[in-house]
Amino acid sequence: MDLCSHRLWRTLTPHEAVVLLSELRAPWWIAGGWALELYLAKVTRAHKDLDVGIFRQDAKILRAALPDWDFFEAKSGVLSPLAMGDAPRADVNSLWCKRTNASQWELEVMLDRADGDVWVFRRDGRITYPLSSAIRRNPEGIACLAPEIQLLYKARATRPEDQADFDLVVPHLTRDAQTWLRESLLRSDPEHVWIPKLQ
Repeated sequence: MDLCSHRLWRTLTPHEAVVLLSELRAPWWIAGGWALELYLAKVTRAHKDLDVGIFRQDAKILRAALPDWDFFEAKSGVLSPLAMGDAPRADVNSLWCKRTNASQWELEVMLDRADGDVWVFRRDGRITYPLSSAIRRNPEGIACLAPEIQLLYKARATRPEDQADFDLVVPHLTRDAQTWLRESLLRSDPEHVWIPKLQ
């Protein structure tokens, strides 16, 4: 299935995700632009979709928790069905999900890595973060990816909305968070235009 021909999305909100995933017995969190807005405690722009993060090893648990949903591996512009009981391929980092027989996608699931109590950047294993700080909760108790980590993901192939997110969020980051993001970019993309703008 060609990813380009399936662009219809029904955008869930983080609160709808909380209800949808209430029975999931594995860690999960809001990622993408919504995670940054949970950090800022305000909605700043429209969203095309909702990204939810899980650990790769929990993909089967998520799949079983949503038996009435279809899961597809998204890789290189192609969508491939993921059968119940199957684990995503090692080189797949994104799953597109929709209710069976529905015409619109509702969730993009990002597959993250952890090593014990350490979060590991899936694009560069040298970059890590304490897991206790990588996944946080907003005042309502909704789990979300730390903003400095989300910006690191957004740094590759930066789109206008990613630049807007960076400009809006960075002034609210702590000095330690800015330092970590700067050092991570220096390691993964030393010529990145965001580096001079970070403390």
